[in-house]
Amino acid sequence: MKYLYALILGIVQGIAEFLPVSSSGHLILTKHLFGIDADMFGLPFDIAVHVATLVAVMVVFRAQIWALLKKPFQKYVYLIAIATIPAVVVGLLFDDFIDEISASGGFLGIAFLITAVVLILAEKIGKKVKDDADIKYTDAAVIGIAQGIAVMPGISRSGSTLAAGLFMGLKKETALAFSFIMSIPVILGSAVLGVKDVIQEPANFDVLATLVGMLAAGISGYATIKFMLDFFKKRSLIWFAAYVGILGALVIFDQLFTNIFFEVFLV
Repeated sequence: MKYLYALILGIVQGIAEFLPVSSSGHLILTKHLFGIDADMFGLPFDIAVHVATLVAVMVVFRAQIWALLKKPFQKYVYLIAIATIPAVVVGLLFDDFIDEISASGGFLGIAFLITAVVLILAEKIGKKVKDDADIKYTDAAVIGIAQGIAVMPGISRSGSTLAAGLFMGLKKETALAFSFIMSIPVILGSAVLGVKDVIQEPANFDVLATLVGMLAAGISGYATIKFMLDFFKKRSLIWFAAYVGILGALVIFDQLFTNIFFEVFLV
């Protein structure tokens, strides 16, 4: 069963990382729903599948990334750097707290509802007029703050940064590309920090199961990015808001009343 679980978790990671629905929240939810051993699929596995989705981003946006690497001292690179800072600060300061609420899943329902509200507001309020050349440093800072808040499991990183971009007036395609590209340093940084934790406290690590998860995450992540780039041009974020809103309500109901999958609420 562990290889099947690895496949499921990899697919969940690849899809949820790039849909505005929270990959960290869905990994926690999936582990609780299937009763998956947290030790077997702990931090090393999570790092590996995140790296696989990082590869997917780099493949899809290879032309843009190569252009940035060839000319690193340019405005877009500075914008990405500014947008990365809040997530780095939050990750370093609240790493232990984030690990604690991730393990319990107590904040998950509320976080899904927050994501739903943010997506609805972004769809209704955003002006959607700015291209890449029009992005300001203040825009990048606001988007970065949104990414920092989204370190909390259940609050979608892609959804929050996408919404922040729309709030700041970016066009849908511009906000989406910026959100995906700015995920590269964050995913890479969290992977480096995670490896440090694994070295300090070695955990169970099944190489074959991890490879299965990585392959599933990479393929599904690539497909999801391509899907979003096409879907988002024509359709609304409301569909995703409705999904995470219903999901959040169901999780909270279980946390408060049935305790079938979750035993705690907010702790």
